[in-house]
Amino acid sequence: MPSQKIIIALDGFAACGKSTLAKSLAKKLNYIYVDTGAMYRAVTLYFLQEKISLEDEQAIAQALDNIRIDFRHRAGANHCFLNGEDVEEEIRKMHVSKWVSPVAAISAVRRFLVKQQQAMGRFKGLVMDGRDIGTVVFPEAELKLFMTASYEVRSQRRLAELQAKGLSASLAEVRENLMERDQIDSSREDSPLRKADDAITIDNSELSMNEQLDLALDLAQKAIEKKKCSVSATVLV
Repeated sequence: MPSQKIIIALDGFAACGKSTLAKSLAKKLNYIYVDTGAMYRAVTLYFLQEKISLEDEQAIAQALDNIRIDFRHRAGANHCFLNGEDVEEEIRKMHVSKWVSPVAAISAVRRFLVKQQQAMGRFKGLVMDGRDIGTVVFPEAELKLFMTASYEVRSQRRLAELQAKGLSASLAEVRENLMERDQIDSSREDSPLRKADDAITIDNSELSMNEQLDLALDLAQKAIEKKKCSVSATVLV
């Protein structure tokens, strides 16, 4: 019998609360959550550690062959592991944030990670957030959400996240980083950040976390019911 679970693709700009919403949504639905941003950050960290030139295609290809990324549950949260090492804290630092968009613009990197991401959604029941989930990774996703918020709100949120982790950064530095990442993500040749034609926009500039979760949960439940009706009709035929 076809699965009655769905795939929820959540795209949007940096610091729009994609991960926060995706995690909460997955928990409410008892779905798997995948943070694709962490995967690109892990690759970026590896490139920085190994001093891989972003202009050296051969070095990039060899580096990707040596990268293993997985997620494990620790202290009540998903942690990203790079080649067996917990890098969840390291990949959130500013020196990684500065380079993640240029690394994510590399076609070989995108092909490497998209293949892994698509394999994760084979059995449905998945919430995945990123920048090309609804357009490239899962264009057939039953529910696509596109997150946005004002630069002021996004900058304050990201600064608060960094400060909560004991990391230093100025509001101006964070804002500049977000604007640069938006420009790179939206203009790259391979899989640019854009809203899918059938995606629903959620501007959470003035929404609380509970308000945006309630909105997304309502949309998800409607999509799940639609899938159930479709599956039932297929079985009857």
